[in-house]
Amino acid sequence: MALNEDNPPLTTDLIALDGAPQNKEGVMEFLLDLAVDAGRVTDFDQALQDLQEREKQATTGVGMGIGIPHAKSAAVVQPTIAFTRVPEGIDFDAVDDEPATLIFLLLVPESGGEDHLEMLSSLSRSLVHEATREALLEAESPERVQEIVLEAVS
Repeated sequence: MALNEDNPPLTTDLIALDGAPQNKEGVMEFLLDLAVDAGRVTDFDQALQDLQEREKQATTGVGMGIGIPHAKSAAVVQPTIAFTRVPEGIDFDAVDDEPATLIFLLLVPESGGEDHLEMLSSLSRSLVHEATREALLEAESPERVQEIVLEAVS
């Protein structure tokens, strides 16, 4: 996927290294708040509804400690990734029944077409590598997380 280097999908204001709620719904709202505050989402309620509808179709707990709630939404201004981590882990209805410690929120405009699937598959492919997951868990700054993730999805 060709990234817009002037306006990447993940910026440091979309990364929270701690302070996330300890449940699935709460952490989705927490990350969505970051996207609203960053000017990426114009309508919190609409975007949340779109995320919840997507979640009803199939779990976004992909296993290996990863949750990737995602949706297309008319409330989204540009392709966006928000990130947090929950070292204690939260139940994300993962396919392997493991708690999620790395949570990525992916949002694309309704007209986003292939951007949504490209971001999701690039991120998923990079996260199968234990070294990538470990680097994200150990990252000490939002800048380091941004570097790891943007390298993974480019």
